[in-house]
Amino acid sequence: MEKLSGKDLRLTAAKVRLLAVDAVYTAASGHPGGSLSCADILTALYFNEMNVDPAQPKWSGRDRFVLSKGHCSPALYAVLALRGFFPAEELKLFRSIKAHFSGHPDMKNVAGVDMSTGSLGQGLSTAVGMAMAAKLRGQSHRCYALCGDGELAEGQIWEAAMAAAKWHLDNLCVFVDVNGLQIDGRTADVMPTEPLDRKFEAFNWNVLKIDGHDFDQILSALQAARECQGKPTVILAATVKGKGVSFMENQAGWHGKAPNAEQYAIARAELEAAIKELEEN
Repeated sequence: MEKLSGKDLRLTAAKVRLLAVDAVYTAASGHPGGSLSCADILTALYFNEMNVDPAQPKWSGRDRFVLSKGHCSPALYAVLALRGFFPAEELKLFRSIKAHFSGHPDMKNVAGVDMSTGSLGQGLSTAVGMAMAAKLRGQSHRCYALCGDGELAEGQIWEAAMAAAKWHLDNLCVFVDVNGLQIDGRTADVMPTEPLDRKFEAFNWNVLKIDGHDFDQILSALQAARECQGKPTVILAATVKGKGVSFMENQAGWHGKAPNAEQYAIARAELEAAIKELEEN
């Protein structure tokens, strides 16, 4: 695959956001806020960084990805559709009994999904296991994961972090979507997790801090992760929950609810305008 960069990445991410909002609205259920905040990260991974083949979803040499914050499946499904794993038209069946696009990623029935997730905290352990298995088998593929900052209150996250450092898993790169909000409000109020950089450094990780909506910073961090030897990398990506839809941005209430018809019309108009501007400039 020819890697995307610059405007093409921004355009693809804008399309991911539109597809994610479409899916949540059509299903009248889902998690738009965190799906919108991580769209740029997922776009960079699947359209520039990861070695995957939509024609061979189970290819043994592929890079692996685990969406540890599995409730943000609308963004992952949208990225996989645009990457060619299945037709985007199928996203209209998100959360429908007629299809397999459940509210959380389904590795058995959705092409391109490497791990079924949903119970917060468990995804990072899975990614650690994948990276360790690759090391033991002498395989060169890399493993990636995406966690939410609220998810880091789970103790299993830190058990996995210890194991990754102990086994020097430099083939593991983890993003944390630091949007500062979770279902019950501000992460700092519900269960403070900062300072995340110092915590991961204490666990002997390579720590990078970036703007999670700046593709130059995302791609530079991914390159630095590939170059790091002897320890796993965590990329703390500052993001805006609900990014791209004005009334959803920085609003915890949009963690897990679908827009009504009036709200959807506004959201779609804003996202379509962003796409049009990118296409014309």
